[in-house]
Amino acid sequence: MKSSTFPMLAAALAGATAVALGAFGAHALLGVLDERALVTWHTAVDYQFWHALALLAVGVLACFRITTALRVATLAFVVGIVLFCGSLYALALGAPRWIGAVTPLGGIALIIGWLALAVHAGRDAAPQ
Repeated sequence: MKSSTFPMLAAALAGATAVALGAFGAHALLGVLDERALVTWHTAVDYQFWHALALLAVGVLACFRITTALRVATLAFVVGIVLFCGSLYALALGAPRWIGAVTPLGGIALIIGWLALAVHAGRDAAPQ
């Protein structure tokens, strides 16, 4: 498998599910969830979209040169989407409040993903 395949596959799946979940929230959940829950749902969709694009960028970068930093970024973004967005979706749907303890862990994973991209960029820009 090419080094760019997994991040691009993850990006495609994250993007597709973000569209589906966004539509679901805008149509099926309207009138079912209160305003606060809908805002939480919308936040999850927004973060999922942005990080789907980040995964796509990782995949494109991996077409040129794979690095450990890009592998870390891929894993961190996937874990972050699952934990951060997943916990927000669950909370919006009425999951127990303790699920909210997972959200910051997902946020940390997303931050690690961006920092890993910075490491990749810093090493790529450094004179060889």
